[in-house]
Amino acid sequence: MAKRTAIIDIGSNSVRMVIFEKTSRFAFFLLHESKSRVRIGEGAYQNGGNLQEAAIRRAMSALDEFLGIARAYHTRKLLCVATSAVRDAPNRHEFLRRVRRELDLKIKVIDGRREAYLGGVACANLLPKTEAITIDIGGGSTECACIADGKVRESLSIALGTVRLKELFFDHGDLKGAKAYIDEQLSRLPVNEQKVVVGVGGTFRALAQILMKTQLHPIKKLHAFTFKAKALHALGDQILAAPDNAALKALGVKKERYDVIRPGTLILMRFLKKIGCKQLITSGAGVREGLYLTDLLRHNNDTFPHGFNPSLRYLLDRHTVEPKFAVQLSRVTLRLFDLLHGYLCIDTRRRHELGIAAKLAKVGASVHFYSYHKNSQYLVESALEYGYTHEQIMTIAALVRFHKSRRIGKPFFNLYAPLLPDAVTLNRLNALLALADALLTHRPRDIDFELAFTENDRLVITPIGTEMYLAKERIKALGLEKEIPLMFEEKTKPRTEAEKVS
Repeated sequence: MAKRTAIIDIGSNSVRMVIFEKTSRFAFFLLHESKSRVRIGEGAYQNGGNLQEAAIRRAMSALDEFLGIARAYHTRKLLCVATSAVRDAPNRHEFLRRVRRELDLKIKVIDGRREAYLGGVACANLLPKTEAITIDIGGGSTECACIADGKVRESLSIALGTVRLKELFFDHGDLKGAKAYIDEQLSRLPVNEQKVVVGVGGTFRALAQILMKTQLHPIKKLHAFTFKAKALHALGDQILAAPDNAALKALGVKKERYDVIRPGTLILMRFLKKIGCKQLITSGAGVREGLYLTDLLRHNNDTFPHGFNPSLRYLLDRHTVEPKFAVQLSRVTLRLFDLLHGYLCIDTRRRHELGIAAKLAKVGASVHFYSYHKNSQYLVESALEYGYTHEQIMTIAALVRFHKSRRIGKPFFNLYAPLLPDAVTLNRLNALLALADALLTHRPRDIDFELAFTENDRLVITPIGTEMYLAKERIKALGLEKEIPLMFEEKTKPRTEAEKVS
């Protein structure tokens, strides 16, 4: 597969392009993103679904410049798909031929089920594993996919969209007609009650952003932001009751969403009520990421290998200065956890996060050595994205930030407390990472010490062929003996035959 791939998604509201770059076989990162509010479906639903000339010209201009950007980034592969507005248009073939002739761009029009599947693949692979139904409210249609065990089990599409409802009902003040139309379309959903909904697309992200601000969420990361359905319903009631754009602005709605936020909100609220949703998860990934993943993972059943995480692998590929040390630090840290988690009363579920923190503890050195701990926190908080909850991300970020000082700073803990374990647990995890780091201070070629936990609750460290002077000095400076009772013990050498005789 090409190292750099451009993906263009022609939706009813916007045309977007993303460029992904691979760092190893399945690892990648987002290199560039462009968006144009083309509104290719504007006016179509009032004119028999036909794409209008003004909208076509806007799309052509945006696509032309997107192709120029893709060339500037030296992309080796470009995939372009069109969804609801184009596939529903009687004159779509005229549009497709025009783009092919004037821009030399081939557009693949995908049906609703395929669109839903691509969004589902993105959510199943790039969010924490959960059983849920996805919803992607677009301009002309709404796509849903049922996901479980990391796979898409079912996908479907219904003729519900923000632009469609706006032109057919909201522009005429017909809220009652809009509700009846939505309910009639939702009656086609062959789904049972589902407590968890994953939201994809612009409408959902716009609402999630507002809730993130009002709830004072500690980090500005939409992907995997989780909240209660009752919070969405409360916000939705306010949006639907807003008398004008000024009121929408006061609620936090952005200007470009004024005309479509009400239709989108109404669709979402009635969908959630129908399936009995209790919790919502925001996905920053959708059709574009799904299209990329189905290409990247085409020989792997559209799923990553078991235990593989693309964000973690990307950070290790691009930012690990000492790959061998990162492996050693992880091994020693997890050995310490296995020996001491019972004594320190740490839940075994924390082992996974601690192991990742050990692998990423030094990634910030790729930016600047003397502030590497701060840079490591930034990289984890920003780039350790796919597949992790916000709680996991910030726990790992805290550990990579403070393991050199051994205790989590109070200002940091107070700021991120809603996303962190209790202070005692977090500091004990940090102590384990700090101890492992100290034990490897001398950077051995191979791990040259043994670890054991005795019946009298003491960690015994046995050096093999080394004095471990620097490690002892570092452990003393950190005051780790206060948290973890430990001792160094010289390895007893086997007696020679002469000694045995004497």
